[in-house]
Amino acid sequence: MTILYLLIPLSLILLGLAVWAFFWAVKHDQFDDLEGPAHRILFDDDENDLSPEQRAARKKSGSSSQDDQEPPV
Repeated sequence: MTILYLLIPLSLILLGLAVWAFFWAVKHDQFDDLEGPAHRILFDDDENDLSPEQRAARKKSGSSSQDDQEPPV
């Protein structure tokens, strides 16, 4: 019976941590795009690995991925 005095507060603490973790994940947009990462693996596109600054620099310099370039004649 005395173990309940330990288990009940411990379970309430764990429940509180789980609720806090859920609201933290919602606040930090962890559930915005659930299908995107699953579909992104199907594309061999290195643009997703670049930072926005690197993407802008690549577009400004005119170089693009190999799929966009024409093959040599």
